[in-house]
Amino acid sequence: MKNDNNINKTCFFCKVCLLCVAASQIALFFPAVLVYAGEPVSLSNGQTLYVPAYSHIYAGNREAPVMLTVTLSIRNTDLKHSMTVSSIDYYGTKGERLKKMIDRPVVLGVLESIRYVIPQKDKSGGSGANFLVEWHSDKSVNQPLVESVMIGAEGQQGISFTSRSQQITTSN
Repeated sequence: MKNDNNINKTCFFCKVCLLCVAASQIALFFPAVLVYAGEPVSLSNGQTLYVPAYSHIYAGNREAPVMLTVTLSIRNTDLKHSMTVSSIDYYGTKGERLKKMIDRPVVLGVLESIRYVIPQKDKSGGSGANFLVEWHSDKSVNQPLVESVMIGAEGQQGISFTSRSQQITTSN
């Protein structure tokens, strides 16, 4: 869009509106003024989380499968307390449990992270794969950040994307 001086200005965020241009300029001089919308911080003693994953996706007119490596990342976001991950299970497209990822609980210290990898050659999960992650804590803590990261490359072409967890049960 053009402003009153006929200078073509687009914003960093949406590349279109002058409102975002003004907001970004205000942020340069008054960084504490802007507040970004997001999930409010909520504390919990435990949850079961559903994490979408894709061992492959489809590309092209012939829907050729593109195989992907899946990394499950679990991050303790609490600044004061540890949490315990009690189970992680990997499920396929039809809802069948394919793999139990841990045999015993894993304690995550303050700001500690763990990861689990499903190799690119493992196509058992399909395009509707997922993880169920259960965690708990003796104290109310910040909820962990749990994501799956998918990446694949063939020849000169690569693809990568992430999926965030969805709470399905809580201990509170």
